[in-house]
Amino acid sequence: MTIADGASQPLDYKMLATRYQRVLEVARTISSTLDLPELLRRIVHAAAEVTETEAVSIMLYDSSIHQLRFEASTAGSSSLERITVPIEGSIAGTVFTTAQPLFIPDVSKDSRFFRKVDSQSSFVTRSILCVPLIYQEKPIGVLQALNKKQQGNEFGLEDIETLESLAAQAAVAIVNARLFQQSDLISEMVHEIRTPLSALTATSYILLRPNLSDEQRAEFVQLIQSETSRLAIMTTDFLDLAKLESGRMRFTPEFFEMKSLIAECVDVVKPQADGRRVTIHIDLAPNLPPTNADRGKIKQVLLNLLTNAVKYNKEGGDIFITAQCVDEAICIAVRDSGKGIPPEAMPRMFEKFYRVPDSEGMAQGTGLGLPIAKRIVEVHGGKMTVESEVNVGTVFRFTLPLSHET
Repeated sequence: MTIADGASQPLDYKMLATRYQRVLEVARTISSTLDLPELLRRIVHAAAEVTETEAVSIMLYDSSIHQLRFEASTAGSSSLERITVPIEGSIAGTVFTTAQPLFIPDVSKDSRFFRKVDSQSSFVTRSILCVPLIYQEKPIGVLQALNKKQQGNEFGLEDIETLESLAAQAAVAIVNARLFQQSDLISEMVHEIRTPLSALTATSYILLRPNLSDEQRAEFVQLIQSETSRLAIMTTDFLDLAKLESGRMRFTPEFFEMKSLIAECVDVVKPQADGRRVTIHIDLAPNLPPTNADRGKIKQVLLNLLTNAVKYNKEGGDIFITAQCVDEAICIAVRDSGKGIPPEAMPRMFEKFYRVPDSEGMAQGTGLGLPIAKRIVEVHGGKMTVESEVNVGTVFRFTLPLSHET
């Protein structure tokens, strides 16, 4: 074990035995759920209890950006959500890389302490005990406990042994929950492709009938082409979502001008907008700084929002695109003048495969575009929101953190 001198006291075996008993009880509790957010919540609260610490958090490795991402914390601060920690030069990154526990008695004296977390929350970190989450000899993240509850107490070997034992159980449970998520996603996908497959099967049988007119035959061929295209798009979207949720999608950040990317996306959707007499208005703040992100992925997000704004707009409607800097982030909004989204549908707008019921007659979609767009934005450290008013229109906004690197 890699620990600082502050944790060199002899083991208290009586205390350790009591804690091991509690860890076994916790293991049964955490293994009873396959819901990943709930599982992570149970793990951090159990870890805080058995180590008697002020806060515990879990960071999981995101291979798409080669960083650790905060996924759960007993601190309960929403500002911690989606914070990423670099592998190189951080305490958590050191533990993840070495797959060894690390105790820092005074973080103010350690250059590896990632101060962004404290600066974005009201929590003050004094000491850290961090252990790796390892599954089949491969680290998947870290579990860290912060500050002993009783002032003057330091982390001991009992804490390290206890937290490592709990981390071993937690890693298995986390991997199982992730696998269940994937199987659940596959189940949803199979359910969704049944509709276009049924349409293709029925249409192919009808086309075999000899008494069809040329006009009817052409209509059915067009239907086959439409459903085949829908299946192809759905398959691509499904693969994108699966890669995003498993952390296997690769991101290549680069500096680019948002103004030129927006203009590029508008050019792509303009023929579609012209076909419905929809006018696109662009209003960008002057002197927008270069954006550091995966340009291709952000283009995917913008095209999804613009395409939806055209499809669900009214004939002769308008689309307004704005971009400005707000609170150390660039904020982009796409607003349409369409029929809007019913209030009861708003909470489900970013659900996989969800489509607003009364919109299905207007435009067919996979129901994956928005979940994918939202996840891409979140991987970049941003957020996506939606606001809508029936018979007035809808606005989607997303943010991307500004980078001051050159």
